[in-house]
Amino acid sequence: MKPILDHSLEAYARQRARLAGSALVADGHPYFKSVHELREERRARGADLVGFANYDYLGLGHDPRILEAACRAAADYGIGAGASRLVGGECALHARMEAAISAFVGMEDTVGLVSGYMTNMSLIGHLLTSNDLIVADELSHNSIIAGTELSRAQVVHFAHNDLDDLDRVLAERRPHHRRVLIVIEGLYSMDGDIPDLPGILALKSRHDAWLLVDEAHSIGVLGARGRGLAEHWGVDPNEIDLVVGTLSKSFVSAGGFVCARRSVCDWLRFTLPGFVYSVGLPPMIAASVIEAVAILEAEPWRLERLRENGRAFLHGARARGLDVGLAQGIAVVPILFEDPRACMAASMRLQEQGYYAPPIVQVAVSRAAPRIRCFVCASHTSGQIEGCLDALVEARAGIAPTPA
Repeated sequence: MKPILDHSLEAYARQRARLAGSALVADGHPYFKSVHELREERRARGADLVGFANYDYLGLGHDPRILEAACRAAADYGIGAGASRLVGGECALHARMEAAISAFVGMEDTVGLVSGYMTNMSLIGHLLTSNDLIVADELSHNSIIAGTELSRAQVVHFAHNDLDDLDRVLAERRPHHRRVLIVIEGLYSMDGDIPDLPGILALKSRHDAWLLVDEAHSIGVLGARGRGLAEHWGVDPNEIDLVVGTLSKSFVSAGGFVCARRSVCDWLRFTLPGFVYSVGLPPMIAASVIEAVAILEAEPWRLERLRENGRAFLHGARARGLDVGLAQGIAVVPILFEDPRACMAASMRLQEQGYYAPPIVQVAVSRAAPRIRCFVCASHTSGQIEGCLDALVEARAGIAPTPA
């Protein structure tokens, strides 16, 4: 008698979950915890919870000026935009926000979207067509990968931050394609390292390619005034064809944006699916971003504190024998583990000691490279940094790797 097969959605979901590594979380996990509730629980016991899992890099998440701007916009314009901006959802704050971002980044124009993830996915999927080529860094964020899968262009990856390999790929492939797009990130969110922009721009010019830089984690972080990868390297941002960013990191809101030449942005406003077919950003978000940009420009000490804290965390981790991989001490510092279960257990022990930083395992990174990723922000104190590093050492020492 043949076994009865279960073709239900639930059975399919269970199967996919097993393939995704659900066994890792079967005995408990630190994900989807309300940080506010965890903090209140610890305070009730006379302790505190210090977060290293949020990318409020400049410490603006609860700034009263931003909260006031958001509340004022909600009172004046309502909560939502009410429609796609193309067909009735345009608000005066949208154009003001885009102008503020353009001036800050140093590019001609900006298009704002309701999701940072969707910005990459929609833009990369929309730009090119058949007989074109996308050449992306092998450690690109999933939003970039999703965009390449939507595109009709061919896709090739080059070794992470390896300009020789990028040059090789372009030399081999460029003659066979009409247009070529190079895709990199300004600050790699899982590893905390940055690319050689001048070298990539030279290859872009030599091979007649376009360049897209995902500045999700580098806007407000890199450069003397936080203006991103181009400022960090001292080059004109307009040498970059497309700068993509999010509003959820340094600008402490939600959404995404594309910076480019004005003619490019004009084309995108009428054709980019993630913009045309999605509702406009809520006015309160636009107002929050406008205020955040103004604060960033007026208070450069936040950048100085961010850099000091990043260096202190990196040097402290290395001094304690922790493996930080490729990290350069700029806001993102991963602590690498050899074993996913040990990484998971260490994160839970870390939380017990009052530091919140969930592990990154299997899906977001290679199964062989699990990590506890720490976001180091301007608001962290030296005591919190030292305490977290000491707790990481204790958490790591208390757990033996699980046999294969």
